Amino acid sequence: MTPFTIYLKPGREKSLLRRHPWIFSGAIAQVRGEPQAGDTVAVRSAEGAFLAWAAYSPKSQIAARVWSFREEEAVDAALIGRRIDAALAYRRMLDIDSDAQRLVYGEADGLPGIVVDRYADVLVLQLSSAGAERWREVIVKLFAKRFPKAALYERSDAEVRHLEGLKTRTGLMRGALPKMLEIREHGLRFRVDVARGHKTGFYLDQRDNRRLVATHARDRDVLNCFAYTGGFTVHALAAGARSVLSIDSAAEALEQARAHVTLNALDSARCAWRTADVFQELRRLRDQSRRFGLIILDPPKFAPTYQMAEKAARGYKDINLTAMKLLEPGGLLATFSCSGGVSAELFQKIVAAAAWDAKAEFRLLARMGQAADHPVSLDYPEGEYLKGLLLYRVG
Repeated sequence: MTPFTIYLKPGREKSLLRRHPWIFSGAIAQVRGEPQAGDTVAVRSAEGAFLAWAAYSPKSQIAARVWSFREEEAVDAALIGRRIDAALAYRRMLDIDSDAQRLVYGEADGLPGIVVDRYADVLVLQLSSAGAERWREVIVKLFAKRFPKAALYERSDAEVRHLEGLKTRTGLMRGALPKMLEIREHGLRFRVDVARGHKTGFYLDQRDNRRLVATHARDRDVLNCFAYTGGFTVHALAAGARSVLSIDSAAEALEQARAHVTLNALDSARCAWRTADVFQELRRLRDQSRRFGLIILDPPKFAPTYQMAEKAARGYKDINLTAMKLLEPGGLLATFSCSGGVSAELFQKIVAAAAWDAKAEFRLLARMGQAADHPVSLDYPEGEYLKGLLLYRVG
């Protein structure tokens, strides 16, 4: 199938035998042939036993990403098409209450480095690996066939592309973007900027958590930190929150959040908006002796790698400690981490340490994670990045 083969060092095949899809450069003993970035290579043990077909990436620490563990399975357009169909079938089974969802989630769907999100009639494609880049045109054609009326926009601008030796690329690939792209989620309406918004335009992974947290918002004063375009704000208002103060450092995002309140015919008099650094604003609110019945902390990624976990831990503890001091007895804290370098266990320890320093007692109401259209493979735990705790402050 391929003239290229990589041989692993003795004992380095163990992760592949457990079907983990990554081969790190330090595990490779020899490369036969001269594969270029994105080429399919056979992966073999030191003894020569076949392990997998993988996409080669010579400039990355992750030197190869597995397409298939079956020697008889060809890596071709048909394989990618089958994987896409399986991913779509899985999403149909979920019966998601939204016309915006993740259709493909990389390694978890057997399509390493490929992410595709749907926003109504627009598909957003994000390619982050050399192997995905090699099959770019095939991927576009396969989705065009399955969604003939959809526009396709590329957001291959994640920093990880630089680690793969790839330049960033964004722009319209097919069709035309609507002037105002609108989605619905749990009966609420949101507008999405797929060209400039965070990630691919909207935080789809928090869909179920927005609904869960909103069930506790009725008659409470809510503080939404790192509010972005107001997903949690709108859900809380629709659920009957007495007031919502939304804080974000991006004025443009908060303007869009205001527009979402109006779009859903919610009472803007119950809203307040602060364009500010969340760390500083939390301290200011503390110094003013403000109190809230529900606080939401959904910060950006503090630690993309495990090497940055220690520094991230300080940031997470800081915001959680200050937020806990703003929470009234009987209040709730919904706190999140999307940092891949911070495990769920470590995150809970950080939050527990913050509670100890705040001299406050909390009960765990729920653990939260990414929505099911961002699936986690048992063979690839790195795909589970979003951690959340819903805490009740004991009076």
